[in-house]
Amino acid sequence: MKRVRVAVVGAGVIGFSTAVCIAEALPVCSVTVLAEEFSPDTTSDGAAGIMIAEKFPDIPLERQKRWFKDSFDHLLAIAQSQHSPEAGVILSSGWQIFKEVPAIQKPFWSESVIGFRFMTDRELKRFPDHKFGQAFTTIKCECSSYLPWLEKRFRKAGGQVERRKINSLQELGNSYDIIVNCSGLGSKTLVGDSKVYPVRGQVLKVEAPWLQHFIRDGDGKTYIYPGIHSVTAGGTRQVEDWRLQVDEGDTKSILMRCSKLEPSLSKAKVLSKWVGLRPGRRNPRVERELVELQGCRTPVVHNYGHGGWGVTLAWGTALDAVGLVKQCLHEMPLQAKL
Repeated sequence: MKRVRVAVVGAGVIGFSTAVCIAEALPVCSVTVLAEEFSPDTTSDGAAGIMIAEKFPDIPLERQKRWFKDSFDHLLAIAQSQHSPEAGVILSSGWQIFKEVPAIQKPFWSESVIGFRFMTDRELKRFPDHKFGQAFTTIKCECSSYLPWLEKRFRKAGGQVERRKINSLQELGNSYDIIVNCSGLGSKTLVGDSKVYPVRGQVLKVEAPWLQHFIRDGDGKTYIYPGIHSVTAGGTRQVEDWRLQVDEGDTKSILMRCSKLEPSLSKAKVLSKWVGLRPGRRNPRVERELVELQGCRTPVVHNYGHGGWGVTLAWGTALDAVGLVKQCLHEMPLQAKL
């Protein structure tokens, strides 16, 4: 039987999660990941990778819950297995704190994380500027380890990898039967999506092995996430900002804000500074369409636009993308599959 040729464009956490899911679930497909940048040079590599989500306005809540839960369960299984150190996936406990009591005190993902509860007055005492907090155990996924681990798993499932810049889907029309677009911010030019925009994020990696618990300000701009080798301190959320160079003003602001929440950080050594552009979009695009490529109507499955929630939702949206690829397979003319 002739295998169906599938191209996955993009090698970040969305691209590789989707490619692994397709390769493992659909042996009839021969899957190739195509990208200009691979780990350690993707946007995902710098992500703090903590599993927390925010609500998207136009996607049914049940679907968002499923995305989160599927991703959490997938990463939890890795965190509790012998693969945890190699994959860079660990359990992480800590606090999310708010200057004002939020309208929604129990977020939709609270039942998926472990041990979710409201913080006590005694716990909140150490954050005098904050009035409300949530304590829970979630997962931290360090993509600089996780992406190479996923790539290994992908190759084991028969997947192939090719480093090349794709300027237009037209370039792939003759070579592939189905195209899966996981190009993140690249979708702005690749498929002409004007709804995608950059959200500039700057983070620092600092040496503070004494820190064991994460602290995240509810506004999402200030956070401290202890990891395997270092602590990630952040951050910025600068919409429509394309700058990729480190801004020393941002560095100072991050250190000042984080040290206010965790005074011991003022003594920590800064190991590195990193900037990445998150693929912002009002809602992630997880859907399929038929596109005219080189005279043929080719199915294209889109999975991009996760903003700062790529690691959090990657496996969940990848499973949805597999479902969409299955639909494409069912609708293909029989001769294409023979």
